[in-house]
Amino acid sequence: MASMRAQRGLLARIARGLGVTRGAVSAWPRVPAERVPAVSRITGIPPHELRPDLYEPPSGASDTSAPSVAA
Repeated sequence: MASMRAQRGLLARIARGLGVTRGAVSAWPRVPAERVPAVSRITGIPPHELRPDLYEPPSGASDTSAPSVAA
C-alpha cells in the first residue's frame, strides 16, 4: 500500500473503481486478497507486485492472475 499512496490520485481511483471510500482503501495495511484482481485491473499493477505473498511473478507467458500454490 505504501507504493500506491505515493502516487497522487491512485487511492481515489481505486476507491471509485471498487465503489468504496478513499478512507477505506487507505486503511488497508495491504490489498485484501479478494480485492487483488480488481485493484490490479484498475491500477495496472500486476498481482504479484500487489501481493507477492499470494502471487508468483510471471514465468514467461504464464497467467499472473492465478494465485500461487502455497505448500
